[in-house]
Amino acid sequence: MRVSTRGDYGLRALVELASHYGQGPLQSSEIALRRHIPEQYLDQLLPTLRKAGFLRSVRGPGGGHELARPPDQVCVRHVIEALEGSIAPVSWLDEPPETTDHPHQCGQREVWERIRQATGEILESYSLSDLLEREPTAVVGRYQI
Repeated sequence: MRVSTRGDYGLRALVELASHYGQGPLQSSEIALRRHIPEQYLDQLLPTLRKAGFLRSVRGPGGGHELARPPDQVCVRHVIEALEGSIAPVSWLDEPPETTDHPHQCGQREVWERIRQATGEILESYSLSDLLEREPTAVVGRYQI
């Protein structure tokens, strides 16, 4: 499985929102700047994240975007699936046998199923809170140029 820029940027944006959870909405320009995401690209991702139930948007002055639920209740697997689609390593794994020309009883099937299962378990074991805890923290009084 390869995560595209879409999945990477979407996850970055949600981690930024997780870091401000409960502090009010952030504007997309702030999220983009803090997480090094092109703002136009982020603006394309936010509706998908909103429709998937990860964030809510507030219009008007002081508006922006905020997580719809606590960061520890948002698992990475659900975010990746919302942005990328299936985590199956081969597309035919998700297809019913009658709609694909690939033999479903082939010798490869077990390998691909195990990879999908292991990937899913790993992604499901991390929440936005977990990712946020692993972020480097700024050291007060120390600057880098």
